Formats: sequence, C-alpha cells, structure tokens
Amino acid sequence: MTAYDCYVGSDGALGDRARSVRRTVFIEEQGVSEAEEMDDKDGVATHVLLTDGDEPVATARLRLVGEATAKVERVAVLADYRGEGLGVRVMDAVETVAGDRGATEAKLHGQTQVRGFYERLGYEAVGEEFEEAGIPHVEMVKPLD
Repeated sequence: MTAYDCYVGSDGALGDRARSVRRTVFIEEQGVSEAEEMDDKDGVATHVLLTDGDEPVATARLRLVGEATAKVERVAVLADYRGEGLGVRVMDAVETVAGDRGATEAKLHGQTQVRGFYERLGYEAVGEEFEEAGIPHVEMVKPLD
C-alpha cells in the first residue's frame, strides 16, 4: 500500500497544487466552468492536500462560516486514486482542523452521486436537492465531537 503525505495549509502554501487536482476532477471530468470552480474563497480557506510522492492526488478546503460551523468544500480525488480511502483521509483531516478551530458542526454541499460516501462518514442530508455548477447537490451536516 502506498503511503500518502497529508499537508494542511494556506492558499499561498498549497493552493496551486490543490487547484491542479480540482481542475482535473471538476473542470476536465465534470465540466464545471473555471469561473465557478476557481472562486475568490481559496484565499480565506484552509487547504488539505494528499500527495503520492510529489504528485497532488486529493484535496479539500475548509472555511469557518459561523462561530462554530465549518464548511467543507472542493473535495476531490483524482480518478486513478479513487477507491483507496483517500476521500475518507481528506475528510478526516478537514474535520480535525475544523474541530481544532472550535467548530462543533461541519456542513457541505455534496454531489448527490456521492451522497452515500458522506452518509457513511456521518453526514445527514438537510433540505431538498438543488443544482450547483450544473450538478445535483444536497446540503449535508455533521456534528463534530
């Protein structure tokens, strides 16, 4: 089994490498527009990046959106690395950072095609399905303990 390195940091430290994963997954694979994917929130977010050697392979970002609420965004794993538990590892890292910063709840807009993944991690859907970047999503929340 490959040992992946996990990095947590600012946009300046990790942003370009994280965006390379997001570009491949969201823009090239899923057809999300660059304007929608590469928004102005990277600079205020904390980024989590997993690498295989020097190669970025999985990422997510986190923003505190309330006194005790963290928003998990842009969770992406390159296709060749899916099924190896990297999504779980990225989410664990994001939730740890959120808890360390005082968040008691995490929320996200999960693509409905991966809703089951988030449910297995303890997230619960709230509200109705909606479209974001042309893709069906559902808002999901999880208490952090």
